[in-house]
Amino acid sequence: MITKSTTTLSLFTGLLLMLTLSTIRGVAASESDPGTPWGRDYFPNTALVNQDGKTLHFFDDMIKDKVVAINFIFTSCTDSCPLETARLRQVQKILGDRVGSDVFLYSISIDPETDTPELLKQYAEKFQVGPGWQFLTGNKDDITALRKSLGLFIDGVDNGRNKDHNLSLIIGNQGTGRWMKASPMENPYILADRLSKSLQNWKQASTSKQDYANAPTLRPPSAGEQIYRTRCSSCHTLGDTAHGGLRNIAPDLIGVTRQRDPQWLARWIKEPDLMLAEKDPLAMQLYEQYNRLAMPNLRLGEIEINALLTYLAEETERLQPAAPVVQEAHAESHQHSGPEHQHQGG
Repeated sequence: MITKSTTTLSLFTGLLLMLTLSTIRGVAASESDPGTPWGRDYFPNTALVNQDGKTLHFFDDMIKDKVVAINFIFTSCTDSCPLETARLRQVQKILGDRVGSDVFLYSISIDPETDTPELLKQYAEKFQVGPGWQFLTGNKDDITALRKSLGLFIDGVDNGRNKDHNLSLIIGNQGTGRWMKASPMENPYILADRLSKSLQNWKQASTSKQDYANAPTLRPPSAGEQIYRTRCSSCHTLGDTAHGGLRNIAPDLIGVTRQRDPQWLARWIKEPDLMLAEKDPLAMQLYEQYNRLAMPNLRLGEIEINALLTYLAEETERLQPAAPVVQEAHAESHQHSGPEHQHQGG
């Protein structure tokens, strides 16, 4: 019999943490199966209110026999929560209309006293969230108990004073009892693949006919490129005008190292929250231009910022090479004046 004590952990691609909670033979687990601990008796049937003011019960309405992704956020967060929300937005774009049909996304506030349904609705609109993804609030003690049941509460970190919290999200299939913890920095295609294929028990067969023998050799990304991929690409594009409809959430970064003062740009990456608090004119202009969605503080150090800026400059030069500087053709004028000079001197 599979019990809680047999929970196993393994790391995928250095970022995805898989937590297998039950079922190792593909046998579907259900709430009526007394040998399965991951049914109604385990999960609280917490009452939550979504962004439209509708009351949902966690087990009955949100996860029962569903494939889901669940994370915990608060709308006043200036660093990890916007990044996590933007990453899930990419996942939603990849999955398309499957979200709300056979995959369900839930973001639950850890600051329910502040995050009313109205504020959650505004937050979702800033990120241009589509159907099938719900933002929820409720009683704080109930939400804390829910986080503990999902393994997303860490004593000593989730202290309630500064709203530091476990940044992992959890994805799973309640019907089979398979659950995984994932990093918010994970590649959105990997998350989408797990939600749409492995957690669906591979119901949709792959139609790919590509031959891996002909696959190109991939170069390892630089430090700056890795930072861009994991921290920036959730909101920004880099010269890609057809990026799944994501471009309007934040400016495209091609040419940014040419357009902005280097010192201003480095500080903007390092402490955007302080610059917005100081009402920096350019920072405020960007804030208003992009739907009042604040640039998150990515907690990058000087070395990381320099690596990122170097990568952005290199990509700009690669995609938009600077025009060569045209020098005055002095040689030609000298060539014409030479014989005259010689004639005059002779």
